[in-house]
Amino acid sequence: MRKITKAILIILIAVALAIIAFCIFYLGRFETMASIEKLSDYDDGYNLYSMDVKYDYSTQDVIDSGFADTQGYVDAVIKESLPLLPVKMELPEYGCSTYSAKADDGDAIMGRNYDFKLDTSCMVVNCSPRDGFRSIGFAALDNMGADSADKSISSKMACLTAPFGCLGGINEKGVSIAVLTLDSDPTDQNTGREKVTPSLAIRLVLDNAATTEEAVELIDSYDMYAVNGRDYHLFISDATGDSRVVEYDCEDEDRAMVATPVQAATNFFAMYADKVKPNQHNGIYGLGKERYDIFMKIIEQNGGKLTEETAWAALKKVSSDRDPDNVTSNTQWSIVYNNTEKTAKVVLRRNWGDVFSFDIE
Repeated sequence: MRKITKAILIILIAVALAIIAFCIFYLGRFETMASIEKLSDYDDGYNLYSMDVKYDYSTQDVIDSGFADTQGYVDAVIKESLPLLPVKMELPEYGCSTYSAKADDGDAIMGRNYDFKLDTSCMVVNCSPRDGFRSIGFAALDNMGADSADKSISSKMACLTAPFGCLGGINEKGVSIAVLTLDSDPTDQNTGREKVTPSLAIRLVLDNAATTEEAVELIDSYDMYAVNGRDYHLFISDATGDSRVVEYDCEDEDRAMVATPVQAATNFFAMYADKVKPNQHNGIYGLGKERYDIFMKIIEQNGGKLTEETAWAALKKVSSDRDPDNVTSNTQWSIVYNNTEKTAKVVLRRNWGDVFSFDIE
């Protein structure tokens, strides 16, 4: 009897130690989940949330996983964000319009609409990596199955993957970035370098790039793998106003990366803008030229400069309602980044009177 009691005691001690070890291991993640805050309360149930990332994530660990497909990438993100725990995550198709220009006071402004046919809540992801730059990112919670981020433990746990699910953001050096979808075949470079996805590229840029030039060089040091069966390009701008779109040449068998200086980007290849007409699909070259033309006209009318008010006006003009047949419809959120002041102002689903402001400082 004493032997049985002693065995049970040993088992209980082992279980207790395992629980304590797990809690210590997950402490930063628990703190991250505890920081989740609901910032809006819209009747449709799709809201704005914020979260402070308190755990030490490693983008390099995700890259080192050697993922070869979308599911492999998802598994690597979950392993990094939620080790030992099963969480389902689906990746998005990114629509959008974006542009940059100098404001009248000399500030570098970047405007961005995230367009996606399915409604989603938005998470403001505040990151302060130990060896990187502080940043504010924006993630679509629908992709994590967590539109009501604060309602359950499972939703809060799913939000831990948000650092790797940001569709754009701005860092403390004034570099802002956004991803937009294209109609070309998905990029899958195979030059022997380590692979990244568009969302991993965003995290690398936010954590490590102090200028647009550095961002372009950083992305070009990896092979790009376009997840989820879609192709993408990345629009990057910095505090000097240097803005470029990073694309993977759809006419090149090797999908070579090309960084084109532009002031605006929608859902067509900037490097092949001469092959794109407005108000129609243009095969592999994309669509959305009419939105691009609106941006450029507003920028031109303001002598290449914009006030914050004009920036919002431009985003309003190219925002869209839902079209079930068009993945790049239904504006989910609109953001004006001030790369000089390192701020971001966001509006959800065309509720233009509700502006939420965030400051990295």
